[in-house]
Amino acid sequence: MFLRRNRRTIGGELYEYWTLVESHRTERGPRQRVVATLGKVPGLDEGERRGWEEIGWLLEGRRGPKQMELGAAGEVEAKRPDWAQVDLSGVRVERVRDFGAVYLALSLWRRLGLHELLAELIGVGREDVGWDQVACALTAARFCAQRSELEVAERWYKESALEDLLGVALERVNASRLYRGLDVLRRHKEALCAHLMERYRSWFGVGFEFLLYDVTSTFFEGRAAANAKAARGYSRDNRPDCRQVCIGLVVSPEGLPLAYEVFAGNRADVTTVEEIVGAMEARYGQAGRIWVMDRGMVSEENIAFLRARNARYIVGTPKAQLRRFERQLLEKEDWAEVVPGVEVKMIAHPDGAGAEQFVLCRSAARKDKEAAMLRGQFERLLGKLQEIDRGLRMRPGRDAGAIERRVGRWLGRFTGAETMVDVVVLRDGRGAAIGLDITRRPGRLDWASHAHGAYLLRTNCTETDPAAFWKWYMQLGQAESAFRTGKSDLGLRPVFHQKTHRVEAHILVCFLALALWRTLEMWMRGKGLGTCARQLLKEVNTVRSMDVVLPVKDRGEVRLRVVAKPERPVAELLHRLGVILPNAPKLVENVVEKITP
Repeated sequence: MFLRRNRRTIGGELYEYWTLVESHRTERGPRQRVVATLGKVPGLDEGERRGWEEIGWLLEGRRGPKQMELGAAGEVEAKRPDWAQVDLSGVRVERVRDFGAVYLALSLWRRLGLHELLAELIGVGREDVGWDQVACALTAARFCAQRSELEVAERWYKESALEDLLGVALERVNASRLYRGLDVLRRHKEALCAHLMERYRSWFGVGFEFLLYDVTSTFFEGRAAANAKAARGYSRDNRPDCRQVCIGLVVSPEGLPLAYEVFAGNRADVTTVEEIVGAMEARYGQAGRIWVMDRGMVSEENIAFLRARNARYIVGTPKAQLRRFERQLLEKEDWAEVVPGVEVKMIAHPDGAGAEQFVLCRSAARKDKEAAMLRGQFERLLGKLQEIDRGLRMRPGRDAGAIERRVGRWLGRFTGAETMVDVVVLRDGRGAAIGLDITRRPGRLDWASHAHGAYLLRTNCTETDPAAFWKWYMQLGQAESAFRTGKSDLGLRPVFHQKTHRVEAHILVCFLALALWRTLEMWMRGKGLGTCARQLLKEVNTVRSMDVVLPVKDRGEVRLRVVAKPERPVAELLHRLGVILPNAPKLVENVVEKITP
């Protein structure tokens, strides 16, 4: 669910309001429906006056120390307003900075208690700036999609309000300090992961009965010669020309990141399971959790490994295993519809083994998509083969070996369609190629039409409802969604670091930024604002802070640091979240410079 900003003009007056919108599947494809209309927040203009001196309290969502009211015991004299005459012709605004998204990032950082944890872990040394503050700046920058530490040091830090919020002067932030901060932060990966799990449990009441595991890759700009894990392998980013590393991520069904590991770029997904399961059990015990994994993680060795540890699992299976259940797939009985267009069926182990059971699933929308993709591949492959055949018949006598290699390249390019045809190079009496014999394989085409949209799940859980297994397995999309968020919204790729330890520290910062992002979505869900943080951040990012310079007669220039009042729709979102902005000005500078009246 996501937020949508609406505007309507009634009687010449513009009205703005928020609606909560949900995407859902229908027989005619994906559609959107309005779940709720968020009305105006009453008393919005009666916000509390809070100044910059209480910024820590505001970020943590606390009201701050109560101020004594007049007439109470021990009353204090109310501070009198400071009146002055201002030359309006010289009033100006300077140093406009990004405030909203940075402020929200720091609110999440402090509410997760990461500032206290790192302050305790790292301690205070001889450094001018605490490494816990450097870690906070790095994570906030990644949360705001800043691509590199060099960009943060040279441009972004001075264009954001982080200097005011952290209290770290601009001249103390440089690329060298940020790089060293990465090195320090990397040492505390295990403690950070354990702290986040405990925080999720206490704040959101999240349990860890289900663990979702998936692998992605991220590539490098440059040769990455100093990185022992950088290698060419299967690229999820369609960049096989670049070296990469693989990242295995464990998330909760809510999408909250729990742990991760960095693997070599040429590491096969299936070989990472034992390492990640062993690492999770070493940290958090060998509890009765259910592991949910995609078919790329499945091998008989991994299944045996999970069984030996008394672990339960729900995994996808390779497409080829559907052949074993062809009869059940073609039967029309015992199918149960879990959502419109998706049906499931429970199937016993084909060998009669009682330790496992299978769930057969089929999706109408997925069937249409796979059929269209295969049809397009088959037509393109057939067109290329017929083109080669026509060329040979017009100019026969060419080298048969070269033609076979050419045909093989085209078959390898269309892997989904290559099994649908048999291709034989025709030769003359001297062995030279004179044409192609292209034969369609109707049996394969018929099976493909039945198998489109179908997939098979494998589990050792004792649940008997196939719909429950399907829903559990669909939660694996949370891991894929986490990867998409990391790559698109948080700027995980491409990686500019070249050394192994720096790359691992870079990925740790991205992991922490992802934790902030998912925490924000859980926070939004609890406040009835949906689960998509992207629109909220887009709106909140419109809030700016600035310096208002006032030429005061007889006193010189007075510089006040203020946060601009957000538009009413943005103020409503912040109010619903319970986020209070510092709305009292801060005296930054008073230059004693007489102004001639």
